[in-house]
Order: sequence, then C-alpha cells, then structure tokens
Amino acid sequence: MINVAVKAARAAGSLINRAALDVESVRIAKKMINDFVTEVDQAAEKVIIETLLAAYPGHGIWAEESGREHGAKDSEFVWIIDPLDGTTNFIHGFPFYCVSIALAVKGKIEQAVIYDPNRNDLFTATKGRGAYLNDRRLRVSKRIRMQEALISTGFPFRPGDDFNTYLRMMGDMMQRTAGLRRPGAAALDLAYVAAGYTDGFFESGLHPWDAAAGSLLVTEAGGLVGNFTGEADFLEQKECMAGNPSIYGQMVTILGKYSKFANAGEKAAVRQALAELANHPADTQAENTQADASDGAA
Repeated sequence: MINVAVKAARAAGSLINRAALDVESVRIAKKMINDFVTEVDQAAEKVIIETLLAAYPGHGIWAEESGREHGAKDSEFVWIIDPLDGTTNFIHGFPFYCVSIALAVKGKIEQAVIYDPNRNDLFTATKGRGAYLNDRRLRVSKRIRMQEALISTGFPFRPGDDFNTYLRMMGDMMQRTAGLRRPGAAALDLAYVAAGYTDGFFESGLHPWDAAAGSLLVTEAGGLVGNFTGEADFLEQKECMAGNPSIYGQMVTILGKYSKFANAGEKAAVRQALAELANHPADTQAENTQADASDGAA
C-alpha cells in the first residue's frame, strides 16, 4: 500500500512543481479569510484519488477539498489526503509545502507519505516498521533541555481564532526554548520533528488531513503525539502537539493549561507545575520528563 501512496504523492508533486514555474498564472479562490484554495490543490487531489482508487477501488477517501465525496462510504480503509499543505506558501512562491497522504485502518493510521516536491524529500512510515526520509531511517532528536530546543508552531489565521490565547502560549514557549519557527505547513512540520530537525511542534485548529500522516512519522521515529494535555487520541480534536519524549513531556507541562480538554483541576495542577518549572533549572526538570511523557501519552 505504501508504494501506491508514494506513486500518488509523486504524481501530485510533479503537477505542483510544474505549476510553481508560473505561480502567478495559477487561479486562486478563497474558502474564507486567509484560507485559500487553488486549481493546483484541486488537480493534485484529483490525481491522488484516481491513483489510490485505481489500486484500491473498495477503499474510502477523506480529502481536504472534496471531503468524503469519492470512494467507498463504509470501508474500514480510509485514505486521508491533503493534496497541498501550505497553499499560502505556494501561491507566494515560498518553498515550504508538501503533499500528505495517510491510510487509516479501523480509525488507526497505518501508512503515511509526506512528499516535499521542492526538495524531492520523501517521508514514509508504516506502522511498526519505522519512519524514513528517502532511504534513511528517521529518529527524533535527543535533546532533553527545553532551553536548547527548537520548536515549530502555526499561527492562528482564521476568523474566530483565539489570538490572545495563542499569544500567551507563544510567550510561555518563547522564554523557555532556543527558538520558535512558523514555516506554514503542519504536515511538513511534523515530518521535521520525526527527522530531528526540530524538537517539538504544537498547533491548534488543525484538521485530520493536516496531521494524520505526520503523526505516524513522529511515533515511528520514536516521538510522541497528542493534544495539549498529552492525550494520544487527538486527531479530530483540533489540538496537536508532538516532540521527542523528553521535550514532549515538558511541552505538556507548559501547554496543558491551554487545552480545551483540561478541566479546572488539571489546569491548576499545570499552573503549579509551570511555576515550579520557572523556579528550577531546566536540566533538573528534564530528568523526570521521560516519565511525564509516558503518562501524558497514555
């Protein structure tokens, strides 16, 4: 199955690369304020769906642009597709976007492909068999100190997004890390956590097609993925946090109070833990983060 997904991702990537040669001529429409779709998104999605259903006509499809319009409606096998994650980057010629394809079997992600057509980087993962970048096995980073960690995120950009809460989240993270980055394509952000290029990632407002493939890459590379309180069943909760086990545990401590799934008691406990984190050296805190991460992912 992974080979068919790779074929579909490369076909979409070729189409995207051709369009990028003359991006000014690409037709663009708005789904809502600051949320764009192009004819390239739609054409890439079409070629992905055609490739997948030609091989697996009995499978279901859940795609960003066409939803569940295609494929079988009652299959246990569902392909989750983002044909062009980072559309805003693409239409500005900013070279950070990708194709994301995942296969869910009975609701669990078992195959993942993320393809960066700019760099010809192919990230793949199969559940239980590891994650790869091209032919290289991936492992998450080994950093354990938050002040040495590079964390990626996504800024809110849609009407109704809670900008003030995000600014508080960003402030809490910025003062405890080596830096924050906002590249603009969540699927590729997660792939970079899996590759160890960044140590962690967090974002709210994501849809399943943004994070499905990347989440498997991270876990197969030895990392953890969940919502802001560390719960692993996050995919449809519009909260996503990922990292190596040590950094993930500390991110739960910092971001847990912002989760819409944390009750008042949990938020108070997180505030207390955050106060303790501020009053103790980060290397002392890091000694206990592996246990924190394991508890958070349970």
